[in-house]
Amino acid sequence: MTASPSHLLPAPASRSSGPRGNTGPAALPKARALVEALPWLARHRGKTIVIKFGGNAMGDGSLKAAFAQDVLFLRHAGLRPVVVHGGGPQIDAQLGRLGLESRFEAGLRVTTDEAMDVVRMVLAGQVQRELVGLLNEHGPHAVGMTGEDARLMTAVKRYVDAGGKAVDIGRVGEVTHVDPGVVRALVEDGRIPVISSIARSGDAKDAAGGGVFNVNADTAAAALAAALGAETLLVLTDVEGVYADWPHSDEVIPRLTAAELAELVPRLSAGMIPKMEGCLYAVNNGVRTARVIDGRVEHSVLMQIFAGGGTGTEVVPDGGARSARVATA
Repeated sequence: MTASPSHLLPAPASRSSGPRGNTGPAALPKARALVEALPWLARHRGKTIVIKFGGNAMGDGSLKAAFAQDVLFLRHAGLRPVVVHGGGPQIDAQLGRLGLESRFEAGLRVTTDEAMDVVRMVLAGQVQRELVGLLNEHGPHAVGMTGEDARLMTAVKRYVDAGGKAVDIGRVGEVTHVDPGVVRALVEDGRIPVISSIARSGDAKDAAGGGVFNVNADTAAAALAAALGAETLLVLTDVEGVYADWPHSDEVIPRLTAAELAELVPRLSAGMIPKMEGCLYAVNNGVRTARVIDGRVEHSVLMQIFAGGGTGTEVVPDGGARSARVATA
């Protein structure tokens, strides 16, 4: 047997050569980010997280796709995400096409019977289906439903206070009861419930006639989070958080106790009131923490993991650390 010519033999590996494949410097930040996320993931593994999805993020394709990826990451990391969504921009657009007026009182949509038909169609037939479709591009994970399915949410007519006078705003509901059994069953089966903020009427005669209410999605998410005993409520907004002294400053208050928030709510803008009232309700009813975050930022949900929960405004039950900035709000 003759020796092979030396020029046909593979060159010996150089001992001084660097790492191959994805083990070089570019991969190191990714590994570090995962390690930094470990305490958050360990603390929340197996816990339910209710996420309210809405605002301008719902009309931006890249933001919707990023949101779906974030929710799927949470699910595969061992958390139990539940999504509650609104659809304000889409409802406005459809009402406009039909020549119907969009009007708000105290941050809530005035909903006539005719507008309720549009709300129901847009939320359950358009917005929900798009979000379920995005989540299911990566496997059979998401299941769409509304608050009227399996009597998940029951509501009564809600009135708003306008100068000390109760104003009727139509088929807008206040959640009075949540039966979370169907959501728990889906979550335990590894599914991701995607829930439209519509509730059945608590009036038996009205309900028998198919009566439903349009429920503010922030309010619905908070009620569901409390009923599920969720660890966290995340509310995506179109701002960075609660500002300490808007419009004079864009400094965000990082943390508020329930008592601090209750004092602050009357001074908030109309659009922020339902969001912060929802956070307040959640932490006063068993949810460990609620946070409003900027939904205009891609992967804002995952940033709560990689930033240690350091963005937006966090609301905690009374007894949590007070914010040094709340006095300027």
